[in-house]
Amino acid sequence: MTVFYKFLTIVVLTFTLITVFNVKASPVDIYEFKDEVTKIRFNALTKELRCPKCQNQNLADSNSPIAADLRREVYELLQQGQADIEIVNFMVARYGDFVLYRPRVNSLTYILWFGPIVLLFIGIGVVIMVLRRKPAKQAEETLSAEQQSKLDSLLKDNSNITKR
Repeated sequence: MTVFYKFLTIVVLTFTLITVFNVKASPVDIYEFKDEVTKIRFNALTKELRCPKCQNQNLADSNSPIAADLRREVYELLQQGQADIEIVNFMVARYGDFVLYRPRVNSLTYILWFGPIVLLFIGIGVVIMVLRRKPAKQAEETLSAEQQSKLDSLLKDNSNITKR
């Protein structure tokens, strides 16, 4: 029994050490705001702006250093009293349209905004064309007397073979 308890103790200790050292804590940004409205604006902006380094994370969710810098920049701009649109324009001027989760409609983003609708209409058009296309009429061909007699003999021979 003592061997079992020693083994169990080693397993539990190993599991505990593995889980303790694999915990990854991200730094928490703590900002003090003048009022609740500014805090709400900060949260909305950091959720609307995309991290330039991350593939598909907003500033609020990203743990990258650039995201932390941008959160601090948004905070400082809010403290200076800038409007949301001014902050967004600042970020777009600095990092391009990539920082926006909902890019603006302009000549560079027409395909992004209207491409899916155009593809949907093309798909509907193709489906309508396929459904409207009339199937070709199958010509009813009758067998000549010679062909009919040959078919009958083949079927008769086949039925004789299967009976054996």
